[in-house]
Amino acid sequence: MTLPPVTLPNGAPDELAGLEEEVAALAAERRAVLLAHNYQVPEVQDVAHYVGDSLGLARQAAATSAEIIVFCGVHFMAETAAILSPDKTVLIPDPDAGCSLAAMVTAEQLRGWKAEHPGAVVVSYVNTSAEVKAESDYCCTSGNARAVIEAIPADREILFLPDFFLGLWLERVTGRKLRIWMGECHVHAGIRPDDITRWHDEAPDAELLVHPECGCASQAMAFGDERTRILSTEGMVEFAKKSPKDRFVVATEVGIIHRLAKEAPAKRFEPANPAASCRYMKMITLAKVRDSLRDTKHVVSVPPDVAARARGAIERMVAIS
Repeated sequence: MTLPPVTLPNGAPDELAGLEEEVAALAAERRAVLLAHNYQVPEVQDVAHYVGDSLGLARQAAATSAEIIVFCGVHFMAETAAILSPDKTVLIPDPDAGCSLAAMVTAEQLRGWKAEHPGAVVVSYVNTSAEVKAESDYCCTSGNARAVIEAIPADREILFLPDFFLGLWLERVTGRKLRIWMGECHVHAGIRPDDITRWHDEAPDAELLVHPECGCASQAMAFGDERTRILSTEGMVEFAKKSPKDRFVVATEVGIIHRLAKEAPAKRFEPANPAASCRYMKMITLAKVRDSLRDTKHVVSVPPDVAARARGAIERMVAIS
C-alpha cells in the first residue's frame, strides 16, 4: 500500500514548518505511517497520513503495509494497533499519554464483575487497557457501539464498560437493558447539561453535535429535535460536511474543531465547552513525533498471551460497522 503524501499547511511558522518537513521526510525514509486521533493538536493532525476516531485508526493499523506505525493518540490506542499488527513496530511519541476513562477499570475488577454474572457477554469500550480487552467478548467504539449491542442475541445479559454515559445512550437507542460500569471520561463528563441547554436556547440557527460520552448526552436526547445529533467524532465530521446548515456547536473534546474546520471550511464550528481539552491527548507534540520516529523510541508491545486473548474482541470491533 502506498501511503498518501503528507500535505503541509501554508503559512506555518518557520520552526513548525521545519519540524513538519522533518517528520514527513523521516516517515518516508522509515516507511512509517503516522496515525493521529481527532483530539490531537492541530500540527500533529496536519502531518499525519490518517486522522480519525479510534475505530478508523484501528482499521488503518490493521490494514497498513508500513513497517512502523507511529500512533499519535493515547496509550490504549497504540496497544490496540500493536495487537492488530504484531509484525509491525508500533511507537507512541509520549508513553505517559494515558486515558482517565481507561483507568476506571482493571482486568482484576472485570474478572470479579464477570464472576457475579456468569454467562454474560462483556462489551468493552475501546478506551480500556489490553488486559481488560483480553477479558472481553467484544470491543466497540462510539461509532459502532450500537451495532455491536444489536449483534448480540436478545436473550443474553450484557456487561458494558467502562463509560456510564455511553452505556445509558446505548440502552436508549437499542432498547436493551445493560449492566453498566460506573466510569466516565473526565473531559466528556465535564460537558454538562447546562452547556447544551444554553446553546440550544441561544443559538437557534446552529446544529448541536453531541458525543455520547458527554455528561450532557441525556439532556441532548431529551430535546428530541432535529437540531440535536448524538454522534461519534467521525459521525460529526461526515454529518457536518453533508448538512445544509453552516453553524455547529460541538460537544466533545475541542481537538475535533480543527479537523471539522479543515474538512468543511465554509462552515462555523464552536465548542459547547471550550475547557473540554484532554491533557493526555495534548501531550503528543510534533517534536516528540520527530524524536520517536527518528530514534525508534517508545515502542509499544503487548504480552503475547494478553494480545492473543484480546485480538478476538478487537477484530470483532473492527469487523462490525
